[in-house]
Amino acid sequence: MKAYSTQNIRNVVLLGSTKSGKTTLSEAMLFEGKVIDRRGTVEAKNTVSDNSEIEQINQRSIYATPLYAEFMDTKFNIIDTPGADDFVGGAVSAFKVCDTGVLLINAQQGVEVGTEIFARYAEQYGIPLIVAINQLDGEKASWENTLDSMKEAFGKKPVLIQYPVNPGPSFDGFIDVLKMKYYHFKDDNGTREDLEIPAQYKDEAEELRSALIERAAEYDDTLMEKFFEAGELTEDEIRKGIGIGCKAGEVLPVFCLSAKKDIGVKRLMEFTIKVASSPADRKAVTKDGKEIECKQDAPTTLFIYKTAVESHLGEVAYFKVMSGELTEGQDLENPETGDKERISTIYAVAGKKKEKVSDLYAGDIGCTVKLRAAKTNTTLAQPGCDIAYEHIKFPASKFRTAIKSKEQKDEEKMGEALSKISAEDPTIIVEYSKELKQTILKGQGEQHINIVRWRLQNENRIEIELFPPKISYRETITKVAVANYRHKKQSGGAGQFGEVHLLICPIVEGVEATNRFKIDGKETVLNIKSKESFDLEWGGKLEFYNCIVGGAIDARFMPAILKGIMEKMNEGPLTGSLARDIRVYVFDGKMHPVDSNEISFVLAARNAFKEAFRNAGPKIMEPIYSLEVMTPSEYMGACMSDLQNRRALIEGMGSDKGFDVIKARVPLAELYKYSTALSSLTSGSATFTMEFADYQPVPSDVQDKLLKAYAEQDTDE
Repeated sequence: MKAYSTQNIRNVVLLGSTKSGKTTLSEAMLFEGKVIDRRGTVEAKNTVSDNSEIEQINQRSIYATPLYAEFMDTKFNIIDTPGADDFVGGAVSAFKVCDTGVLLINAQQGVEVGTEIFARYAEQYGIPLIVAINQLDGEKASWENTLDSMKEAFGKKPVLIQYPVNPGPSFDGFIDVLKMKYYHFKDDNGTREDLEIPAQYKDEAEELRSALIERAAEYDDTLMEKFFEAGELTEDEIRKGIGIGCKAGEVLPVFCLSAKKDIGVKRLMEFTIKVASSPADRKAVTKDGKEIECKQDAPTTLFIYKTAVESHLGEVAYFKVMSGELTEGQDLENPETGDKERISTIYAVAGKKKEKVSDLYAGDIGCTVKLRAAKTNTTLAQPGCDIAYEHIKFPASKFRTAIKSKEQKDEEKMGEALSKISAEDPTIIVEYSKELKQTILKGQGEQHINIVRWRLQNENRIEIELFPPKISYRETITKVAVANYRHKKQSGGAGQFGEVHLLICPIVEGVEATNRFKIDGKETVLNIKSKESFDLEWGGKLEFYNCIVGGAIDARFMPAILKGIMEKMNEGPLTGSLARDIRVYVFDGKMHPVDSNEISFVLAARNAFKEAFRNAGPKIMEPIYSLEVMTPSEYMGACMSDLQNRRALIEGMGSDKGFDVIKARVPLAELYKYSTALSSLTSGSATFTMEFADYQPVPSDVQDKLLKAYAEQDTDE
């Protein structure tokens, strides 16, 4: 393969809901680009894109697959992405390295929630979109219904470049109002005839062309002026205007497809070459906010957007050349760490097929092997070139579960396997929680986690268990309490003695600390000698006041008292959860000239704090998450009812492009498998986002259940 210049490269990401036909389209594009001479099918499990065992079992894309095709002296780099929101990480990675998106809509379904989701992501990442209405040969294909759903979802953005002739099982062509031609297809292999528009379609074609010209003129003053003067624009001028609107995110050019029959694929590729952005049209952002142009005559830099482990090759790093020219054997370095890497081999990629090339120019996508340390989100650059590109920001997790191996001996092996899976898919997050004493596995949904389970069991031969994770509760207090404790132990020789008197009160935001309290019924003013404030790792604060007077406790024992209190903060008196937001005043105590030591005061402080805590109106606090649910209006009632059953506080409702939106605050304890429940409630048509908000006290009935469960657990142990 020859090296393509930046202007002759198009990086395209295929987007759309599950079953919209992205993999079938990619197969047709590879066929038109002469990469393959026979098109496979998802059903026959022989496509270039869905080439892993798990994808073939499920008959759908699970991983984002890089591909390429050579067409009209242009290199198409294509990334075929999964259609399920559970696997959105692949699309997010692709947005980092692609310049244009092709959004597929199933003509039998119209705009689906998945269509909306990926359109939103594209808008967020500034990716211009071309719309391809696919499966116009389907039994239930409806051009009119699809257009209606597009209008509802995208307003006036869709602009028809084509419209179909005979949509449905007999679909065999379309009218192209840009070319003003009728494209008729004689077989299922893309063999087309370029014909004059039949008389019965002429009026509609003229009307749609006029609308196309008007939209094209909107985005360029020169074109607008010519349109007003002549009432007409040339084909190139229309393309120019539509291209400007498309890149601005104001226009969605609409094409007709049957990817299965290779109808319309070639025209889509032709239009993309002439109208879509080349890599030179887009600037990349560095970590320090600078914008870097994608130019060949610049220092070599590349960005690794994906890593994978492949049989016979080992670890493969997929990258985009962000600037300059990459040559085989070139030495680069990671500007963030200084690590040196040699690019020993360069490949152009079409699924499992890797074609060795000697060099790639700015804007091109390829892969390499045998890098020592470079992973996803790594920049490699010429030595001395201080450029590090902004990292890909992946969406927050929506599903969490605890995981352990069924056999204790497999725990270490499981940990290593999970680390590799997470490196390949950064939306899989693995954490060991010291607080919960559990390994927590996070992902985008239950399907996502089930793929991890399958890989562990089938690729690594590890049997695992998944179960609800514990909740990171917090303990705090609501009122003032005083306690004292004497630790005394005598066992021959030097003994242990320490006595601590302390007062605790809650830290309430906006309420200043005081030194005036009622102790044993008497108004007391504490003499504060020193104060230490700690922002706790787990959130909240501890404030520690030394109020000892008259030398009742030597200053050298104060760190031991603080240590004892902190130990009990790490294991709260109610349920063993972490404690937070407490002020502690140590105001009296006793010591022994011989028997007092650090351990004595650690134990005295622990027990005094524990007793005071139990008398200070103790409260268990739970993590609360902000939830935003987007659902079709017919499921609004079911979603609301379900949220209320989950102790949700509804904060607001609204609508967004035809979907109802619910904003709520929900306890994390009520969100286990929520993604699965929501999908079941709405037939897979709703989606949601969630993020941590704060901690709030649990209701009294929930607190009673938690205390009872902890007491039973304590008894069992």
